[in-house]
This record gives sequence, C-alpha cells and structure tokens, in this order.
Amino acid sequence: MTDRIAASSTLIQDEQDRFRQSLTGVTRDFLSAQRTLLESVSPDSAVLVDAIERLVAGGKKMRPLLCYWGWRGAGGATDDDGIVTAGMSLELFQAAALVHDDIIDRSDIRRGAPSVHKQFEGRHDNGRWHLDAAHFGTGAAILAGDLCLSLSEEAFASIAGAPETLRTARAIFNRMRTEVMAGQYLDLLEEAVGPDRDPAEAAERALGIVRFKSARYSTEHPLCIGGALAGATPEMLAGYSSFALPLGEAFQLRDDLLGVYGDPAVTGKPSGDDLREGKRTVLIAKALQAGSPEQKDALNAGLGSTVMSQEEVFQLQGIIDQTGAREEVEALIAERAATSFQALEAIPLDAVCRDALGFLAEAAVTRTA
Repeated sequence: MTDRIAASSTLIQDEQDRFRQSLTGVTRDFLSAQRTLLESVSPDSAVLVDAIERLVAGGKKMRPLLCYWGWRGAGGATDDDGIVTAGMSLELFQAAALVHDDIIDRSDIRRGAPSVHKQFEGRHDNGRWHLDAAHFGTGAAILAGDLCLSLSEEAFASIAGAPETLRTARAIFNRMRTEVMAGQYLDLLEEAVGPDRDPAEAAERALGIVRFKSARYSTEHPLCIGGALAGATPEMLAGYSSFALPLGEAFQLRDDLLGVYGDPAVTGKPSGDDLREGKRTVLIAKALQAGSPEQKDALNAGLGSTVMSQEEVFQLQGIIDQTGAREEVEALIAERAATSFQALEAIPLDAVCRDALGFLAEAAVTRTA
C-alpha cells in the first residue's frame, strides 16, 4: 500500500508540475499581450499589469489544480489548452479578490510583501507626487483589481469546447463570481453591525460568510468547472460538490485560525491580523458565545483596533483559548475534513485522480500558511 501511494504521489507530482509550467507560460503570454495593449494607451498604465503579474506569480495554485483534477477525473486529456486557460482565469479571479480584500480589510501585507494598494502608495511617496498618497494607492489598486476581474472574464470566454459543456461551466463560473461579491459584503456587514446582533446566531452567520466568500470559490466551483468542461455528468458534479464544499469550509476555518494564531514568518502576514481587522469569524463567534461577560467585553473592545500592540494580540489570543473556541474550530475542521474524504471515496474516479484530490485536500486542511 505504501509503495502504491509513493508511486502515485510521484506520478501526480510530475503531472501537476507539467500543468503548473503550462499555466505559468500561458499566464505570462496573456499578461504580456495585455501589457502591450496598455502601453499603446500610455506607458504609464502598464504598471497595472505589473501589479497583477506579481500577485499571480505567488500562491499554491490550489484552485487551478482542483480545476485540472476535476477535468481529469471526468475524462479530460492531460494536454488540453482549455483547462490551462480555465486555471489562469481562476487565478486572475483570485488575484482580483485578494486586491479588493486587502483594501477592505486594510491589510498592508500580502504574502510577505506590500499589498497592491501599499505598492501604489509607495510609488506615490517615492515620486513625491501631489495630493494624498493613501488615496492614490487605494484608487489605483481598485482599478488593478477591476482590470484583473475583466481579464479573468476575457480568459474564460476564450475557452473552446462543445456548447453544452461550455454552458454548464459558464453557469458555475458566473455563480462563483456573484457569490464571492455577496460573501464579501456580508463579511463587511458583520464587522460593522455584528456586535449589535444576536450573538447566539453569530456562528451561523459566520459559517454562511465562510461558505460564500471563500469555501465554494476556493474548492467546489473550481473542481466543478473543470469537471463541467470535460463533460461530467450531473451525478459526478454532485459528487464533486459533496467532496469539495466541506473541504472548502475546513480550508477557510483553518485560514481563520491562521489569521489569529499564524506565524508571520510562514503566513507572510502579521500575527493577529484578523483581530486588528475586526473579523467576526466562526472562531470569534464561538469565543463570544462561550466567554464570560468580562471576556466578551474585552473581545468586543479589542476587535478592530488598528493600533493593537503585539502584547494586546497575545491577550486576546489568551481569552479565545480560555473560552475553548480554538478547540471547537479545530473540531469543526476535523468534522468537515472527514465528511469530505468520505464523499471522495464515493466518486467514480481512477486511483490517480482520487489520490491527487486526497493529497490536495490534506494539504488544504493542515496548512500553516
């Protein structure tokens, strides 16, 4: 059994490396063409593509890989250009979401480097330009994010295939984009009015945000888009959803823990960043439900303080630990991961595709960054 898994792992890694190389090449050529177009408008505008290119160069490429294995599992070929383009479209959509998310959350760091709005703010400062640098940075980043959304759509629209498969994939892609925007708004709304709402319902509201802001577009929709492009049956797509949705929720719940407890050297973001941003996550909802009146007051008073010191972060972390919320979220992750792996076994896949999805799922729920 161990020899089979090792052999399968090597085969999967080789296949994923080839896909990543194709993805890198196609993305480079696509963005190069966009840079040429922008330079024809004005050389000054090419920096918008530069910001996008830096962002898409990083990350684990989980969404394109899920899309690829969804395609392969439904009978897609390994060397099809369409699935590479679909992966690029998902990466561009992810990049747009990150740009806008960092503005909304006032996050200055992304993957260990200045976030896009801070990069543009820095250009303003270095150039000693007029008016407000922060406003320029935010405005330029919004435009870069909007351009990224537009390019994601352009890329997806260029995929060739049978009309029926394209219609199914397009419907998933369109739903994904709408759900993420709604989820982002609900996240913003919860930060603003959450303390005034019924705390008994906070965890359920937070889980809804997890599902629509992140879980479905991180795992379920990419996997199903790949499957749809390969002509997967409705039954197979339902199986993909049964596997990927709980996985996506576990993935985001892990992200919520990292946003409070993560090591900055690994996550590329300051420790306790979600606390400074005032995120009303499932973790925070559980802590507020279980905490004493004094603990609840301390959490509500501290959440969203942009000048929170590291010592104050440690104090809030300690309160959350004392309520048992961290253990509760770990249990939710384990429960959803178990549901996901059980659903994976029921999908009619060959051994390589099943193992590949299993490896991606394991990495998603145990990650440290």
